[in-house]
Amino acid sequence: MPRACDSDPACRSVPGWVFLLGAAIFVVTTAEFIVAGLMPTLAAAFSVTVPETGFLIALFALGMTLGGPIVTALLLALGVPNRPALLWLLGLFLAASTLAALATDYPVLALARTLQGVASAGCFGVAITLCAAHVRPEIRGRAVSVVLAGLMIAPVMGVPGAALISQAFGWRASFWGIVALAALALAAIGVGVPRTERQAGASLAANLGALRSGRLWAAYATSGLIIGATFAAFSYVTAIMTEVGGFSPSAIPLLLAGYGVANVVGNLVVGRLADRYTIPVLGGGLAILATALATFAAFAGNPVISTAAFLAVGLVGVSLNPAMVARVMRAAEPSPLVNSFHTSVITGGLAFGTWAGGAAIDLGLGLTAPLWVGAGLAVLGLLSLAPRRARLT
Repeated sequence: MPRACDSDPACRSVPGWVFLLGAAIFVVTTAEFIVAGLMPTLAAAFSVTVPETGFLIALFALGMTLGGPIVTALLLALGVPNRPALLWLLGLFLAASTLAALATDYPVLALARTLQGVASAGCFGVAITLCAAHVRPEIRGRAVSVVLAGLMIAPVMGVPGAALISQAFGWRASFWGIVALAALALAAIGVGVPRTERQAGASLAANLGALRSGRLWAAYATSGLIIGATFAAFSYVTAIMTEVGGFSPSAIPLLLAGYGVANVVGNLVVGRLADRYTIPVLGGGLAILATALATFAAFAGNPVISTAAFLAVGLVGVSLNPAMVARVMRAAEPSPLVNSFHTSVITGGLAFGTWAGGAAIDLGLGLTAPLWVGAGLAVLGLLSLAPRRARLT
């Protein structure tokens, strides 16, 4: 049974089973965003409006934000170790995905999406905890970047793939594809991920105690601001690029693919640097993010500059996740509840950034307003690092 290894050279590299955790995150993230590529189809299938179909994404996020920590706390209260907890959560996700594929009316699909979100948040938290528990501290960031690579790759491969399947075979085929992938992930993790020992630190009381740390909540705040800044812009980028930048609708998939590739590259680079240079990486990334968003806003009508700025956002936005996780791990011992709350804060940041960007447009400030909102949130994120920078570098 793998333990914290002190002298084994093999422990200096990321264990192969960590890639299985990344595959599981790929599945749950694809499920989260699959609706975005199927909105007109689902709206027609369930006789609802496109905005009502969009609520299915919000319900998934609500399940992640509120339900994830609750179900994680329940598993801790029952004394379930991390590996079995992940298997139970994947089992819940599989059941909810099956319900979604079988849904014949909107309320059932809405319930299934909410349950998927609950399971997804728990999977994120426990997967990162498992990863942190069995790799050397100095490579935690790199290992976490492998887990989170699933988050980066899903929008590039999973969501477009699901859309293509839906176009060829119908929306249920896409949903059944999620069921099949979830079943494969469950089986692979059951066989390939090492068993863990029950540890005193895994108790509910210890997890709740860790949440009283001010440093931890400061780290949470920075994470929420990074994701809020990114999604304030990203949520409206199609409208900005076509209506302000003059791009044709056919160019948007290529721009989004480039953004996705930038996410993957940024995630891998940040993962390499996050362990040793956590605060400098976050500070530098936020400075670049704020500059890129402000540049995007100021030159949204210039196709070359706006494209370069958009790709820069991809490199240093969501891609800062490994450094965000590394900072949380410095502030508190990695545990399922700490990591699940982190996922909830990130999801809350996403929702707030999207809302704030939309509110700015509704105020009549123009389509570039979300970019300025994002730049402002990035500056706040940079300021949130200042009090602790000297002590944590």
